Amino acid sequence: MQRREFLKAAAVAGVAAAATSNMIGQPQSPAASSSSEMQYRQLGRTGEKVSAIGLGGYHIGTQADPAESVRLIRTAIDRGINFMDNSWDYNNGASESRMGDALKNGYRKKVLLMTKIDGRSSQSFNTQLEQSLTRLKVDVIDLMQFHEIIRMEDPDRIFAAGGAMEAALAARQAGKIRYIGFTGHKDPAIHLRMLDVAQQHGFHFDTVQMPINVMDAHFRSFAKQVIPVANEQGIGVLAMKVFAGRAVIQSKTVEPLEALHYALSQQVSVVITGMDSVQILEQTFTAIKTFKPLSQTEVAALLARTRDAAITGQYEPFKTTARVDGTARNPDWLG
Repeated sequence: MQRREFLKAAAVAGVAAAATSNMIGQPQSPAASSSSEMQYRQLGRTGEKVSAIGLGGYHIGTQADPAESVRLIRTAIDRGINFMDNSWDYNNGASESRMGDALKNGYRKKVLLMTKIDGRSSQSFNTQLEQSLTRLKVDVIDLMQFHEIIRMEDPDRIFAAGGAMEAALAARQAGKIRYIGFTGHKDPAIHLRMLDVAQQHGFHFDTVQMPINVMDAHFRSFAKQVIPVANEQGIGVLAMKVFAGRAVIQSKTVEPLEALHYALSQQVSVVITGMDSVQILEQTFTAIKTFKPLSQTEVAALLARTRDAAITGQYEPFKTTARVDGTARNPDWLG
């Protein structure tokens, strides 16, 4: 079988098994066994029901006491958060290791577990995947995403012969991963190119992760340019960088709950946010408890308030600087 035909066949097989009965990103009723504190949404065409809030993997690896990380993860799960974000490179592997510890004793079966891989070659992908499986202490990762698609050439490297996509499809066939997505934070044009290249190869991504916040609409907007395409293709949208670190709040244009409500009001499946303390965890559940989709008038008012601060991208430094570009500082991760 030719490589292009193999990619197309694998993509069709993945899509055929997916459920399509609910509109992407729209709130769904919580499962009977889930916490009433959380709201749930469909994850694209996968048929998975996921919490509207996801637990960010980077911040969970920053606590001085690893046991505190485990307590935070388990408390979040006990209260209804079932989407776990992580990455092979977060905190030199500490984030995955701590999450692996937290998911023992029956917690693993309660979550949809996601991690990200930096490797662009088949060999580097496989090496990092095995390390992630070991750290997370699992045999299967529910969702694997290609990390930091921040260069125009990244899609070509991933879909090339001997590239990471070949390894990802083999890993899915072997039962090591279930779904495949990608992430990036630099420019919506790069996301759109990744989707175009995937279509050229007959491949359908299950998810796509991107920055969604009150500043984004004014500068290189992922919400305006990428979300409509992802929704049209039935791809689950994962929102991140709601606070852009702390930059959005430091702009003094919005309060934390407003920022969370804005992101939750977009056509997204999950809003991923860092939770590095009990206080931040409580803030997140307060946002869910008080959430009602913002009206067009309310969104317009928020965007009018943030426009002047946002127009140059200064409060989204991940778009305008290499500050968080881990693969730029560590090109060997790409393979």
